[in-house]
Amino acid sequence: MDLSAFERDNAVNCLLDSAVPAACRSEPCSLGIDEAGRGPVLGPMVYGICYCPVDRQGDLEALKVADSKTLTEAQREQLFEKLGAAKDFVGWVLHILSPNYISTSMQRRAKYNLNALSHDTAIGLIQRALDSGVQVAKVFVDTVGPAEKYQEKLKQHFPDLEVTVKPKADSLFPVVSAASICAKVARDRVVKNWRFLEDLEDADLDYGSGYPNDPKTKEWLTQNLDPVFGYPQFVRFSWSTAQVILESKAVPVCWDDTEDDAAQKNAQSLLSYFARKETSSKRPPHRFFHERKLKTVTSL
Repeated sequence: MDLSAFERDNAVNCLLDSAVPAACRSEPCSLGIDEAGRGPVLGPMVYGICYCPVDRQGDLEALKVADSKTLTEAQREQLFEKLGAAKDFVGWVLHILSPNYISTSMQRRAKYNLNALSHDTAIGLIQRALDSGVQVAKVFVDTVGPAEKYQEKLKQHFPDLEVTVKPKADSLFPVVSAASICAKVARDRVVKNWRFLEDLEDADLDYGSGYPNDPKTKEWLTQNLDPVFGYPQFVRFSWSTAQVILESKAVPVCWDDTEDDAAQKNAQSLLSYFARKETSSKRPPHRFFHERKLKTVTSL
């Protein structure tokens, strides 16, 4: 799994494909879909598909694949290596969705929530497999939202395929378990090797589990908030946990066309951030200033 393209620019999404086995181009195949990292406020979400010939499902099951959440990191890595060694009948595709893309998508003017984003990503991955020559016959999906509605949506896009959407599909169907393992391994590797564009050299990079209810994650979010520029790109700033901290710790912005004049008068101006202070801040300047070679001056 070569993640170098995403690691070079983790602000944009990235697609990764294995080679398509010859058997998958000539025989009817089962395809499973699952994701990793839906809930965390930190890091990307990774959607994965795994496919193999219908007649080789027993061989896939013999690899002892299981729901990735029930496995240790070492077990997932070992099983991913086994899937790679079974390249004569197993293939996969991964779509890494950057935190920046997730948040900007969810904050569009037109409503586009995480469920819709997940559905569209899954549809795109199925289509990619078909375009790559995989003879997809059956699709198994771990549900996002109501299973019946999701299944009907997929059937409308792919009327010739047999589609099954069920809760806990990653523990019911080996091909979905395999997809779950591929997605989780990719996310774990990306998060572990995340390249921060922001200057966080002196920051504590122990951010806990990354889930919103983790006290260590909340503390990390508070400590690494720039009052003007917000969070590092590692953070999904559209999550309510991040929004609450932004509202309480960041410098508010008042728009000239606001209808709430009273609130505008009481709010602190953004210009106050640039006002001269008696005590200097220990926080390093944001990369915005370094990239533009800007320095703070006290007089003109």
